[in-house]
Amino acid sequence: MVSATLTDLVFIIAGAAGLWFGAVVLVESAVRIAWRLGIPTLIIGLTVVAFGTSAPEFVVTIDAALAGEANVSVANVVGSNVFNLGFVLGGVALAGALPVSYDLVQRDGTALLVAVIATTAFLVDGQLDRIEGSILFLGLLAYLSLLVTLSSRESMPATVSEDDDLADVSGFELLDIPKLLVGLAVVVIGGHLLVDGAVDIARDLGISDWVIGATVVAAGTSAPEFATSLIAARRGSAGLSAGNLIGSSVFNLLGVLGLASVITPLSVGPAAYPSSMALLVLCLVVVALLTTEEELARWEGGLLVGVGAVNWVVGFLAG
Repeated sequence: MVSATLTDLVFIIAGAAGLWFGAVVLVESAVRIAWRLGIPTLIIGLTVVAFGTSAPEFVVTIDAALAGEANVSVANVVGSNVFNLGFVLGGVALAGALPVSYDLVQRDGTALLVAVIATTAFLVDGQLDRIEGSILFLGLLAYLSLLVTLSSRESMPATVSEDDDLADVSGFELLDIPKLLVGLAVVVIGGHLLVDGAVDIARDLGISDWVIGATVVAAGTSAPEFATSLIAARRGSAGLSAGNLIGSSVFNLLGVLGLASVITPLSVGPAAYPSSMALLVLCLVVVALLTTEEELARWEGGLLVGVGAVNWVVGFLAG
């Protein structure tokens, strides 16, 4: 029993480390490729970086769904968004006031609210079937189409100066393509180890699958978002930091959860609906705070961290 638990702990640690390392390699190479293609910074944050940092959630959610662990699958998405919008976004703002762009609020904040409202409505009956998953995924495609259309109207210099905050990730090399593939492979392996270890420990300790998915697994898969956003914010690239978190949350709900339920319908326990309602409240608070001022102040960051903590308590009690 003890030996098996220690083995599962090793799996969790190794899986989380793999997710972190793989996502960092994946994101850095993807950003260089995106810069090479002339994609604007905010769009990189909302699409390329968001997709890359959502890779752990995608791998873990799909892996859990295929393994018949629907509660872990859905709880990971809900918990990851709580971690991103509460602890990470709030934590970055606590470290220093975070400037907010008008487009981020109007366009991407709206997309986030639509995504979480749709997800919450679909979880009322405790199920996400293929039709509902298809609607979510089509919503992601519509969102991406909008971003691509808008980005084509924005101008951006073909090269980046050495003084640019992202200069160290803007020099494209041919090795970035195999690096991207290696990063993705490491994320896949790490995600599988994390799910296996977390589910086994939850069962050994009598903890519900929902709680372990919304806390331990969610925190592990959110590590890349935390690292990417913190680094971007410290370099002064607030658009990349805030855009990454909002975009990643939209990707998680529409893309990750949508595709998972298309692959296999998900039936979840009674904890899913109250937890998704708590996430909806958090999203409303985030958008409201982003709308009121041109920056996210430190006290607002503290408020988001507090609301995120309340969300975790709701998840524990509901689970």
